[in-house]
Amino acid sequence: MKILKYILTLCVVVLALTTCSDDEKDLNFISNVEAPSELAMLFQVTQDNTGFVTITPTAEGAVGFDIYFGDDTLEPENFSNGQNTSHTYVEGTYTVTAVAYGVTGLETTLAQELVVSFQAPSNLEVTIENDAAISKRVNVTASADFAVSFDVTAPGTTEETPSPVTGNIGETVFLDFLEPGTYTITVEAMGAAIETTVYTEDFEVTEIISPLTSAPTPPSRQPDDVISLYSDVYTNIELSELNPGWGQTTTLTEVQVEGNNTWFYNDLNYTGIVTDYGNATDVSAMEFVHFDYWTPDATVLGLKLVNTSYADGDPLKEDIEFVDPISLGEWVSVDISLAEYTTDVSGITQLLYDTTGNNAIVYVDNLYFYREATDTSLFDDGLLTNGDFELGSESWLVGVDPASAAPVTTDTAGNTYYSVNVTNPDSTQPYLVNTSQFVELISGETYTLTFDAWSDANRSIIAGIGLSANPWTNVAETVDITTTRTTYSYTFETIGFGDPQARVIFDLNAVAGVVNLDNVSLTLD
Repeated sequence: MKILKYILTLCVVVLALTTCSDDEKDLNFISNVEAPSELAMLFQVTQDNTGFVTITPTAEGAVGFDIYFGDDTLEPENFSNGQNTSHTYVEGTYTVTAVAYGVTGLETTLAQELVVSFQAPSNLEVTIENDAAISKRVNVTASADFAVSFDVTAPGTTEETPSPVTGNIGETVFLDFLEPGTYTITVEAMGAAIETTVYTEDFEVTEIISPLTSAPTPPSRQPDDVISLYSDVYTNIELSELNPGWGQTTTLTEVQVEGNNTWFYNDLNYTGIVTDYGNATDVSAMEFVHFDYWTPDATVLGLKLVNTSYADGDPLKEDIEFVDPISLGEWVSVDISLAEYTTDVSGITQLLYDTTGNNAIVYVDNLYFYREATDTSLFDDGLLTNGDFELGSESWLVGVDPASAAPVTTDTAGNTYYSVNVTNPDSTQPYLVNTSQFVELISGETYTLTFDAWSDANRSIIAGIGLSANPWTNVAETVDITTTRTTYSYTFETIGFGDPQARVIFDLNAVAGVVNLDNVSLTLD
């Protein structure tokens, strides 16, 4: 019985109706709610010839599950997320089905084979491999006849993936290790029989000490809004010295990561970068200093700014700001407000990276100073703000929720735009995937809405203008978009409605597929 599903869905509706006033009852707040994802089931059987199996489902965004056992049991077992269920089987092969329910009643289904046999597992085959992208992670896959699950045991694992770890037979599990080295990894295959089958291997766990992908591409900026020291995207200023000999052990090499020039600091305790002592760099018009780093082992990383025109001990001469927390094994983008520095940034001559003696491996890219865009002449969004999405999600909402942020992405050329993938379309509720921006609309006026749109397939969207509260009056057009980026323009009249906080509307849920929007402009004709 799907009782839990209906109770939870009813609770959501009742909560919305009892906590909102009449002019706030907009269901756009659920526009970013999707069906549960990453649905999986773990089977664990007791080794006592009883056929007693524990079934544990998991899923992102699920509040409850139905489990259909696949035998002659007619009704499914229903329970909340975080729980499991047990069932006794006779020997045989079964198709067990899990249905995961989200808070709105959207569901996802998974069917999985279960073999229950009272014979000991045989023909055990085990594959143990270092993960290609995650340092000190080992992936283990096991298959065997008459087995349901397997346990993997090894010393030296982290608290996040303690040993043993259990998986369904035929699937892959992973262990994360604290340190590289050779470890004895034991795999035990288990079925419904009392006897199990064990495999043991001494395996060398390796560490990834260099990035496999390049640093993120910086966004497009106007030349006056950035002072770049090291980047393939911007024009860099000339630097006098890199890693000058100040007694540090650090070595510096320029390497290419996916064709992108990158600084590689080995044995980094500290290192300097000299701009020009005779012509200091004035970054006082900038607001932030940015860099991207990748490290497998640093525990501390700071960036110092130095103005050598001041005497030693003068707080205006130098100051250091540290990255907190440090993330290992991935590219991390750092933006530090220049207001955090006590240094007089009108005459910067040195920058220093410092690990306070950590002697770490650190890769650095995209070192530059910048300020938020000051020249918006390239695109006129009219009555809107951030119509070209170059400020990310700023001013763009999901539905009419001021606390939400519309999804955006940045392409390899640095252009940022709105992008969403509609996976659960409903032509009767096109507003369930939506983006809006508040704007004042005056009753009886004429407006022109212009925007670029494209998709991964031919499909339609709804675009228009209207009220952001009850009675939700609006005027809109159904727009057929294609895989080619195209500019669309529509004229609307606000006959009989207007409000200081009305909105531009894009309702996208009627058809499945990707929707991309850019360069949205609204003008009063």
